[in-house]
Amino acid sequence: MIKKTLVFTDLDGTLMDHYSYKTEDAEDTIVALKFHDIAIIPNTSKTLSEILNIREQLHLTSPFIIENGAAVYIPVNYFKKQPTGTQQQGDFWVKPFCQDKAHWLSLLTEHATQFSEYFEGFSQLTNEQLAALTGLNTAQATMAKQRQYGEPLNWLGSQEVLAEFIAHMQKLGANILQGGRFVHVSGHADKGQAQRWLAKQYQENNPTEAFQTIALGDSDNDSAMLECATIAVQIRSPVHDFPQLKRQHDVYQSQQYGPAGWAECLHKIVLSNLDEQT
Repeated sequence: MIKKTLVFTDLDGTLMDHYSYKTEDAEDTIVALKFHDIAIIPNTSKTLSEILNIREQLHLTSPFIIENGAAVYIPVNYFKKQPTGTQQQGDFWVKPFCQDKAHWLSLLTEHATQFSEYFEGFSQLTNEQLAALTGLNTAQATMAKQRQYGEPLNWLGSQEVLAEFIAHMQKLGANILQGGRFVHVSGHADKGQAQRWLAKQYQENNPTEAFQTIALGDSDNDSAMLECATIAVQIRSPVHDFPQLKRQHDVYQSQQYGPAGWAECLHKIVLSNLDEQT
């Protein structure tokens, strides 16, 4: 049986260039995947507002995962029945996996004051400050601040102090993820947990199909999704080495950076085989 492919993808540094946030080098591949009815599922640290904007730009209609696995968003009626445990919010069925941002902000402001000089939280920054820090424009920075489930931090201290901060926050029940740019404080949700849950929904709604998952990412906060996918694809980054994975099988590493590497690997793994069959 030919397996149906689900492509779960990180955005920053993966489908989008690390510096420019552009996707041009991947756009022909996106068109080809759509032609073959392969779902492209963003699995990212980005917010709902940011993802809605990117989905519109890239004409994506699949479900997506926000804020490092904090919640899955499925367009209403995408599946035949609404998945158990989801709530309808506007045009989406939503499955949350952790507590909301207010909880994590209270931990940072009330129980981590000894570290406050070493970080700037998104909530502390103006839209203009965040734009300057990230290279986003002001409108994009405004969307990046609209987080529902966690707080990204711009870390200003040493790696030694960061290790102390992580240990302290973990004792308070927080989960700390290091992304391509920021340290994320949130609950014990991750991209892998959300990805597994969503892949299960595809399987349950299509019981006669066999599925394989391909996950693509460039940084440490992508490791959970890469570890649990059928095939893991690490995208070369201009700012850090490939993160270490526990798995040894079915792991690809791109030669090119960002979206060019994304396209490179998906052509090699998926599209070249489909082209041979047609």
